[in-house]
Amino acid sequence: MHSTHMKLTILGSTGSIGQSTLALIEQHRDRFEVVALTASSNWELLAKQCQRFKPKYAVLTEEQAVGHLEKTLKTEGLDTTVLYGQKGLTHVASLQEVDTVMAAIVGAAGLIPSFSALSHGKTVLLANKEALVMAGSLFIQEAQKNHATLIPVDSEHNAIFQCLPSSFSVGCKPEGIARLTLTASGGPFLHTPIEKLASVTPEEASAHPKWSMGKKISVDSATMMNKGFEVIEAHWLFDMPPSSIQVVIHPESIVHSFVHCIDGAILAELSQPDMQIPIRAALAWPNRMVSPIPSLEITELNTLQFLPIDRKRFPLLSLAYAVLEEKGTAPVSLNAANEIAVEAFLARKLSFMNISTVVHRAIEKLPVRSMTTLQEVLAADLLARTMTRELIER
Repeated sequence: MHSTHMKLTILGSTGSIGQSTLALIEQHRDRFEVVALTASSNWELLAKQCQRFKPKYAVLTEEQAVGHLEKTLKTEGLDTTVLYGQKGLTHVASLQEVDTVMAAIVGAAGLIPSFSALSHGKTVLLANKEALVMAGSLFIQEAQKNHATLIPVDSEHNAIFQCLPSSFSVGCKPEGIARLTLTASGGPFLHTPIEKLASVTPEEASAHPKWSMGKKISVDSATMMNKGFEVIEAHWLFDMPPSSIQVVIHPESIVHSFVHCIDGAILAELSQPDMQIPIRAALAWPNRMVSPIPSLEITELNTLQFLPIDRKRFPLLSLAYAVLEEKGTAPVSLNAANEIAVEAFLARKLSFMNISTVVHRAIEKLPVRSMTTLQEVLAADLLARTMTRELIER
């Protein structure tokens, strides 16, 4: 903690992670001050959040929503300044008075503001998967160059982070650690006969058995693309080769990851499947913060299952490993192609099984280039999106 009072910008405050973060801050008003909140287009919820937390700034990335928010805040007599677009996001991510940035914007949109926060040496609580999937090497370099602290919020990576010594710094290989195991719930279709998967609906794919999440991430969980992304993230966060990161199915979602030490010891973090727990751990790090969430009842943990993954059922997981070996812009293409394919599935333009088919085809076709700047990352992202849209239309 820089002071007893943490000053925060929350990027993506209307999403599920953003809302959980604010709920948690509400329980500890004496410890946190919200300086800025941002949303894409949900100005009504953002207005309510502004009324409650009175931030200095509010940012919207959809132009039509700006006027609505300004009018509402004016009527309420709030002097929150409304900013707009990517420029507004970057501004609030790098404000001098802010020491901590919760990066919880879903998708590629979160890339630039999160990067900007690292460039300004902030403590970044990273809940945006795409940042590390698309630009892992650039992100880690930027954090190290500017002595920024990067803390993963994703439950699996946060679990690993909690198991490592407090001297550990993200992007370095943790001492004495041989390998990592990420757990996966298996999503809603773990036991669905493969031939039935073709007719799965967006509603069924969005119904996650353990976690409450947004639609996109729920579909990624059903295809295991989500876990593929997490393998890529773990590679960058903990400097582990892909061959030292494994995934197992753990339907109960109690153990969030395992850390295998070189001496044969295995460390794990167990908790309720509730994002408030990793968010709380990230906000309080390196300390701990009291939680109203009931702790696990140990005597009820009598059946925890850990099963190998059927790679035939989840072909996107193998693709993620292949892409990670290729490095360069390959993960950028994977993320973009998947985002477009999932969008098409949710819009009922693509069947569930064809998400994987389209993503595989896009990866085969797209060039793999090396990248040293965010501009190159965004160019590769755009190319992959365009190509994937064409494939779907065909």
